[in-house]
Amino acid sequence: MHKSIDLPSPPAFAGLAAGRPLALFLDFDGTLVEIADTPDGIHVPDGVPAQLAALHRALGGRIAIVSGRAIADIQSHLGPLHLLMVGSHGAEIGEAAKGTKPLSDASRAELAALTAAWPRLLVETKPHGMAVHYRQEPEAAPAVFTVMDDMAAREGLAARRGKMVVELGPKSANKGAAVTRLMAAVPFAGALPVFIGDDTTDEDGFAAVTAAGGYGILVGAPRPTAAHYRLADPEAVHRWLTL
Repeated sequence: MHKSIDLPSPPAFAGLAAGRPLALFLDFDGTLVEIADTPDGIHVPDGVPAQLAALHRALGGRIAIVSGRAIADIQSHLGPLHLLMVGSHGAEIGEAAKGTKPLSDASRAELAALTAAWPRLLVETKPHGMAVHYRQEPEAAPAVFTVMDDMAAREGLAARRGKMVVELGPKSANKGAAVTRLMAAVPFAGALPVFIGDDTTDEDGFAAVTAAGGYGILVGAPRPTAAHYRLADPEAVHRWLTL
């Protein structure tokens, strides 16, 4: 992590893209769209799919959405779009997973007790795990942390804490590992990588692009981060991504 949290704005995107081949990795919630009270409540601003398609053409295909959402979920919001997608924190790369990983009886019982005690929690099933959102029940955070940590240990999964959410997923999957894998393959290999994200789960992505000689860009309020630059919000991201 950088000691300073007062990060500068990134250099102009058009300048970076003109200097050498650029590879662009974009988080979704909090980066391309504003975070909503519920996962289904997001609004994709007009023109975003067209902007992503234009970036895909301009960068020779070296662009990917790297999200904690499942690929099928992202596609349901963006519509038909010829763009590489990484979902479930890297557990899905390029192809939507089929089916879901079942939880043990003990974990299902523990989760049921949690949601009975805190009925405004939102449980989201994902292809490689699940998530509990506590944006509507912020006081439930300690209980959510305890239950999800217990379930992660029982199921052999990793518990990842994000903005008002805890997710369970494969231990080997994270955004940084996905970026590293993509950077070793065509068309990304040899390009300057840039990762843009807002959440703590994006820190692995920032670290991966830094190790490859690139830059991380934090979206949102200043905080300790491995990113090099900062943009204020998704609107600023879209302004910056102008060629």
